[in-house]
Amino acid sequence: MKKPELLVPASSLEVLKIAVLYGADAVYIGGEAYGLRAKARNFSMEDMEKGIRFAHEHGVKVHVTVNILAHNRDLAGVREYLQELKGLAPDALIIADPGIFTLAREICPEIDIHISTQANNTNSETFRFWHRLGARRVVTARELSLEEIREIRASVPEDLEIETFIHGAMCISYSGRCLLSNFLTGRDANRGECTHPCRWKYSLMEETRPGEYMPVFENERGTYIFNSKDLCMIEHLEDLAESGVDSMKIEGRMKTALYVATVARTYRRAIDDLMKDPALYQAHMDWYREQISNCTYRQFTTGFFYGRPTEESQIYDSNTYIREYTYLGYAEEVCPDGRVRITQRNKFVTGETIEIMKPDGRDIPVQIRSIRDESGAEVESAPHPQQVLYVDLGPGIETYDILRRPEDGQ
Repeated sequence: MKKPELLVPASSLEVLKIAVLYGADAVYIGGEAYGLRAKARNFSMEDMEKGIRFAHEHGVKVHVTVNILAHNRDLAGVREYLQELKGLAPDALIIADPGIFTLAREICPEIDIHISTQANNTNSETFRFWHRLGARRVVTARELSLEEIREIRASVPEDLEIETFIHGAMCISYSGRCLLSNFLTGRDANRGECTHPCRWKYSLMEETRPGEYMPVFENERGTYIFNSKDLCMIEHLEDLAESGVDSMKIEGRMKTALYVATVARTYRRAIDDLMKDPALYQAHMDWYREQISNCTYRQFTTGFFYGRPTEESQIYDSNTYIREYTYLGYAEEVCPDGRVRITQRNKFVTGETIEIMKPDGRDIPVQIRSIRDESGAEVESAPHPQQVLYVDLGPGIETYDILRRPEDGQ
């Protein structure tokens, strides 16, 4: 088996650094426009430059999304944006629109182009089509089975890379080409503004009885008729690797640093174990399952990889996430006096026990000994998000360690 790339999302410069240090081979990010996550924090050009430099210093690649389905009014801005990206020299551009593809080939031909899943890449002729035009990689549609991926790998040129999503949120519509958000809210999912109406709860109203709402029962478990479970292939990486996939992609450009660190660290170890010895990978399966459940997630599914999903395997009965850990922040700096500088994300108090999550796989319980604010004053708690604090957690804390709190029962 060829060792696949682990491709991890990042919503900001902070999360990019976490992704790099917690195991990514490559990171994919979006700028402030022309990507499909308009509500993510995304990267200014300045932060993108810093992020690309940081990643490259650590031997990690950066892929930039330019994957909207463009209208004429977008093209002038896209052209200008591609000129700016040319100067930053990311490793690849992720593109779905043939018009944007054409502009990218004209403006920055030295940057690899990867064809987004948004382009609905479902057959080998499509893969060969993009390869003939100069694409380096094609991302499979999420609707493909492992058998279909194996068939495509066997019938396309060896130098054409195949990327596929292996973890994260699924979309109700075909490879993400959805009109629900546009129809219901006027915000176009295909231009990065999805409001996720597939996660809403719906009722049925008969036209002659206005105001009389009846629940829509897809099955006995509830009314979330569009709502998919989250994809998770941590137990099936051997099958994925044997299918010929070159890059294994994590979904989540709107997720926290804690989520990104957890999935990156877990899949990194799983892939490395598999490449050393499939028996070692199987031996550590309980650890992978335990770690991946520490993310914020919906229930899990294997999606379309093993054939058409059933209602039981695909549809979830709620739009709520399961959260087993709360993200408190990360060690931005270890000060000379041993205190850790953090920008607080959720409340914590002096005396409570939290957990330190390290890139090497260790999770260490520590007690919060004391907290100081920026003025140096001792405080008992940290109630204000984004407050800069200096926290005494004892020895052994290193920069980029993540601070998290187990939820009740963990």
